[in-house]
Parts: sequence; C-alpha cells; structure tokens
Amino acid sequence: MSDSPDAEGAERRARGRPRAWGDTSAQNTIKSLDRAMEVLERLSEVGGATLSDLAADLGQSPATVYRVLFTLEARGIVDFEADAQTWHIGPGAFLIGSRFLRRTSLVERARPVLRALMRETGETANLGVAREGHVLFVSQVETHESIRAFFPPGTMSPMHASGIGKALLAHMPKDETARILAQNGQPRFTNRTLVEPAALIADLSQAAKRGYAVDDEEKTIGMRCIASPIFDVHGEAVAGLSISGPTQRIPDDNIPALGAQVIAAAEEVSKGIGGAARA
Repeated sequence: MSDSPDAEGAERRARGRPRAWGDTSAQNTIKSLDRAMEVLERLSEVGGATLSDLAADLGQSPATVYRVLFTLEARGIVDFEADAQTWHIGPGAFLIGSRFLRRTSLVERARPVLRALMRETGETANLGVAREGHVLFVSQVETHESIRAFFPPGTMSPMHASGIGKALLAHMPKDETARILAQNGQPRFTNRTLVEPAALIADLSQAAKRGYAVDDEEKTIGMRCIASPIFDVHGEAVAGLSISGPTQRIPDDNIPALGAQVIAAAEEVSKGIGGAARA
C-alpha cells in the first residue's frame, strides 16, 4: 500500500463517499429507494392510511405502493392493521430514529447556530435549559463588541427575569408555570422586573403568540434579551436560545426584526435535534 497523500485521500473517499459524491444528478439516485422514502415520509405525516388512499395521495399505482409497503413491513419499518386495512409506521422506524436521538447533542447542534446568530445580529448568543426552576446557561458565543452580556456556562438565572426563562415558561403547562413561580417567587431586580403574577402571565401569553420573549431590563438595567424556545420530538420546549445586549444596540424598533432572527435560529436547532418548529 502506498503511503502517499493521494493514496490516503483515496482510502478516505472509499470509506465515506465516492469521488463524485457531490453529483446530485438522477444517475446517483436509486429511484426505487427514493420512492420508498416518499411513501414512508407520507405515511409518517398522516399517521395511518389504506393502500388506495396512500397511492392516490402520492399519485402512484397501488401495486407500486404495495411493493414498497411489503418490503418495509419485512423490516419492521411499517405495520399492517388487518381489521382496519390500514398501514402505519412500525417499531423498526422508531428504533432507527431513537439511534439518531442517542447521538444528538443539544449543545453540539446549537453551537454553529449560535455562532451564525451572533454574526448576523452582532450580539451575544446564548443557550439555556430549565433546571430546578431556574435557567441554566449551557453555551454562549460572545459578541466582539466591548459592551456585552456575559453568561458563562453554569450560570443560573431566575426564570421570571430572563428572556430564555420566560420563553420556556410561556410554553409550559399552566400548572407547571404556577408551581415554579410559587416555589421561587418573583423577586425584584430592577424597577422593570415583573413581580406581579398577573403581569408576568400576560407577558408570557404575548411571548407565546409572537414566538419570542423579551427581558426588557428586568434583570439588569441597560440590558435586553430576546429569546425563543427550542422544541424536542414531543413538541415540548426543552431549551431556549437568545441574544442579549445593551438597550442602545437593541432599541424598541429593532426588537421585532431581531425576534424573527432568534425564532429562525431556535427552529433550526429544534429541527437539528429531531424536534419541530412551533405551531
């Protein structure tokens, strides 16, 4: 075996992708496999369907769709319910999906998104999760500006006075939100902190509707934070993503546009961990 760089590169290609792996032309597509994936994806979307309905929905012949389903059934990827004559996603599909979830790391998936968000907005980007009624910051990409927010990994912050905290509270069941607030209270940090339950609940309702929450100098005077939730495969808000910076760089007029950028970034992370964008 040659020890030359060219030989080493050829070996890496053989193990991963062929030389022409970037070619997306039809010659590199296995049509039968592509058709099978189309059937599987559609079946997962509708939850269950008869052969005739699925074939009509996809614009394919029942015979073709049946061959796909029969092949997938042999692998446990789909199931057939004889009584109702319907096809459903099978346990084999769940096993494959669960293997993806086992290798998925929220922090790893979020890092490139945080870096991109910091570049786009010019503000520090943060990732946090709920822990014991507080926000635990687990990752951050700092802005290059001299005046900036700083929440190093491991920092804890009260949920009611945090952008990420409010984004998470806004998507929790009402009884869970009430439990957290009763347990931790709503201590005042500035004259803008929402210390009355009714005021906070109204603010959370608005955050849920527009898709992002705002910490408007509620923890620190002169600093604002805009945050959006990250959803897992079950549609539960498991983390929050935010940008934070001084009010002079995040004036009122800029909040909606920045909020849209934060929502898009959070949705990208949600999809990256197998979750879904907010409804």
